[in-house]
Amino acid sequence: MAADSMEIDDALYSRQRYVLGDTAMQKMAQSHVFLSGIGGLGVEIAKNIILAGVKALTVHDTKQCTKWDLGINFFIHEDDITSQRNRAEATLHRIAELNPYVHVAASTVPLDETTDLSFLKQYQCVILTEVSLLLQKKINDFCHAQQPPIKFISADVYGICSRLFCDFGDEFEVLDTTGEEPKEIFISNITQSNPGIVTCLENHPHRLETGQFLTFREVNGMSCLNGSTHQITVVSPYSFSIGNTSDMEPYLHGGIAVQVKTPKIFYFERLEKQIRNPLCLVADFSKPEAPLQIHVAMLALNHFQESFGRRPNIGCLQDAEEMLKIAMSISETLENKPQVNGDVVKWLSRTAQGFLAPLAAAVGGVASQEVLKAVTGKFSPLQQWLYIDMLDIVTPLEKMGSEEFLPRGDRYDALRACIGDSLCQKLHDLNVFLVGCGAIGCEMLKNFALLGVGTGQDKGLVTITDPDLIEKSNLNRQFLFRPHHIQKPKSYTAAEATLNINPYLKIDSYINKVCPATENTYSDEFYTKQDVIVTALDNVEARRYIDSRCVANLRPLIDSGTMGTKGHTEVIVPHLTESYNSHRDPPEEEIPFCTLKSFPAAIEHTIQWARDKFESSFSHKPSLFNKFWQTYPSAEEVLQRIKSGESLEGCFHVIKTLSRRPRSWTQCVELARVKFDKYFSHKALQLLHSFPLDTRLKDGSLFWQSPKRPPFPVKFEFNDPLHYGFIVSAAKLFATVYCVPFTEKDLSEETILKIISAVKVPEFRPSNKVVQTDETARKPDHIPVSSEDERNAIFQLEKSILSNEALESDLQMKPISFEKDDDSNGHIDFITAASNLRAKMYNIEPADRFKTKRIAGKIIPAIATATAAVSGLVALELIKVVGGYPADAYKNCFLNLAIPIMVFTETAEVRRTEIRNGISFTIWDRWTIYGKEDFTLLDFINAVREKYGIEPTMVVQGVKMLYVPVMPGHIKRLKLTMQKLVKPSADKKYVDLTVSFAPETDGEEDLPGPPVRYYFVQEDN
Repeated sequence: MAADSMEIDDALYSRQRYVLGDTAMQKMAQSHVFLSGIGGLGVEIAKNIILAGVKALTVHDTKQCTKWDLGINFFIHEDDITSQRNRAEATLHRIAELNPYVHVAASTVPLDETTDLSFLKQYQCVILTEVSLLLQKKINDFCHAQQPPIKFISADVYGICSRLFCDFGDEFEVLDTTGEEPKEIFISNITQSNPGIVTCLENHPHRLETGQFLTFREVNGMSCLNGSTHQITVVSPYSFSIGNTSDMEPYLHGGIAVQVKTPKIFYFERLEKQIRNPLCLVADFSKPEAPLQIHVAMLALNHFQESFGRRPNIGCLQDAEEMLKIAMSISETLENKPQVNGDVVKWLSRTAQGFLAPLAAAVGGVASQEVLKAVTGKFSPLQQWLYIDMLDIVTPLEKMGSEEFLPRGDRYDALRACIGDSLCQKLHDLNVFLVGCGAIGCEMLKNFALLGVGTGQDKGLVTITDPDLIEKSNLNRQFLFRPHHIQKPKSYTAAEATLNINPYLKIDSYINKVCPATENTYSDEFYTKQDVIVTALDNVEARRYIDSRCVANLRPLIDSGTMGTKGHTEVIVPHLTESYNSHRDPPEEEIPFCTLKSFPAAIEHTIQWARDKFESSFSHKPSLFNKFWQTYPSAEEVLQRIKSGESLEGCFHVIKTLSRRPRSWTQCVELARVKFDKYFSHKALQLLHSFPLDTRLKDGSLFWQSPKRPPFPVKFEFNDPLHYGFIVSAAKLFATVYCVPFTEKDLSEETILKIISAVKVPEFRPSNKVVQTDETARKPDHIPVSSEDERNAIFQLEKSILSNEALESDLQMKPISFEKDDDSNGHIDFITAASNLRAKMYNIEPADRFKTKRIAGKIIPAIATATAAVSGLVALELIKVVGGYPADAYKNCFLNLAIPIMVFTETAEVRRTEIRNGISFTIWDRWTIYGKEDFTLLDFINAVREKYGIEPTMVVQGVKMLYVPVMPGHIKRLKLTMQKLVKPSADKKYVDLTVSFAPETDGEEDLPGPPVRYYFVQEDN
């Protein structure tokens, strides 16, 4: 994104554009940022803001690379240490190649209390890491005093605690505080009263907040509201008040209220003042006192450093005592005199020399988003402190001797100082299966490499899989990939890049999808070899499937995901927590068929209609056409069979397509022109014929009232770019599916105009078709073919054969697969033109190509900041899973960096289901029965009763009912052997069955039971 042209490289930035918007992207592309300290936290921030696309970044550092850095900075390599390179110079070219549009420079000059700070005036934002508190205050004062203020951010990770501080000047204006699309609310009523109460359409809650502003349009009756803006007060989920409407005309019908985004001013105080009275974001509401306690502890650490010129020694009780004294005296100087938590101070002291790389990833993601807010004014800034800690891990570490935490002279010394050597070894010996190597997957692999996951001498392996190839749009977030990797498999490339971070990692990469079809690869045996499964997926269906495999094989699972600035993490631990499938989000609301077909009310409806038209015309119909002619190889044979009265499925539509097949570019353009009138003129005329504008319902109300919008035919105008755009894009796609060649000259305006001028468009003739108005009705699977249509088909096919237009080459089409990211293929061009023409027909606000692409392509907005934060939090939970921590140590997280909020919650405790007589089970329980060759179904039922004290009344295998007593013939099955009933493959040692039990009272449903794993023969112990 070159700043001089302000062109945004959509191929690279498309997913991020949907998060930030173009205005913010362009502001970012003009911003200069200064970052001091390129250690583990600095490199995270640098990575994220370079991927985002600032104009220029200066990275400043005065330290040399050491062995220690290998475990915290993923861009420092062994040769940087042997060459004794400066950290900024060593990482410069590696961070610079993340984004060719960003100018990255290194600075190695000292930055201390004597430095003249005027050089900072060239920057819009200054970020400090690993800088003394005294110097932070001095630089903050300088930045705050500038006009306009230089936005100031400081961040640090010390051992198991992290701190982030922001100061964007006395007043900081934000144009869009949330980044959410403005809400549109369809109105059903407005009262004539003071205040006037606005009620929404039934079952459509407004989701507004008191104090927000709305503007009105298309209100009938109370028309003076149209175009006016009102501040609202929420009355209920379906109504709100807008001030005095008693003198207005009575409301009749219709109307849309649209949310108006209003700028907001945020006020900041300098670091010096905020230290004494900090304003903190609370992330864990079970510990609201924690931020202040960590605030005091970290200030004590800063004072300790200033007094002794060093951090407290690892595990040194004397230093911890000294720090506790300092904390006590600091607490007295703060306005609220917060209580000092001795454990927090002690553990910060014990681990302060260490560094948790995943904690840096989490706080680095949040800090980077604050940088983007600082330079763009988009989203609500952090006010003003955030503390994220890992204090949940300390309890088991209490019992370890201090030698566990001491350095060994390897790359894991910083980690060892935080979690001890035993836990480090467990991480090295870990077998982990990572599903997905996209944005979260790349970040997770970086975290694995820094933690030394899968590097054990005898044990430990990282297995990864991803079926996708790398595309240019991935490079904006998936930081292990570079332009020369485009079109290479993600998993192989990610594995190779991870070995650059830590060459001792053992990694196996696959390119299969994880789904029922690949259970030979990802078998039960495969899962039982894994210690933990980590998902980095972008869809719920895949998550549900992997969760079910983890539950079946009693494996821990850590799931995460992002959408724009939002993210979540979830920890699933056998026998302790619920699983992913234990809770279900409500299904996405589908647009009713009649709304799409005849009554669109919003641009989303017209975009979905256009997307469906694309699928039907250019993919579905050509595929059915090809399939038909693969089944019936010649037109003559088909003619003979339908003449003899045979009914061939799909034959009428296939013959219709064949008889109308365009055979030249001219005919493709003609077809597009005819379709224009069919879609955007005749459809409107037909609806108005079926339902004239004055049509009333049984209750006397108008048929055409909100949300139904009457259509008006669109008259074709060659000079209208929208009309012309539809003709060209449709003609090109028709030419592609019908294998018609075309040239650049064919696409010229002159050629198109000449063809269109000669087209005779069929006149509209109204039909008596029934228009579906029932919102619950679904799209019919098959439209019956009349006998007249059948006779017509015979005539058309005879004509095609006689004209030599049913040859082998005529019986083939080329279906098109929708591809949203290739701008040269015309797919989004067609959908944008078709959608906006339909919107025009229904008087709906159109959408630009950019918005259309997001909705039609179901693009998930994404940004590196949220991805980095989420993956860091996952890696922190991984440490707890590996350490075998109790249930209350695990934390799920929901975050939205835009607002910003970060909420940690305890995991949901696993529920126990009672069967009866004290017999119960959880999702993690599995009963086991060992059989033998002649074991019958009755033997199986008896074995369950004898072993578990309850007799099954129903036995099911997957979807196959093996034994349901009320079903005919099932009683006879009791004598059949399990081998015969189940029919296992030769290598199958067991089968998982579902059993249920008779209810205590007749008429009630059967009682569920846990899965029962039946082994066909007794296993050798």
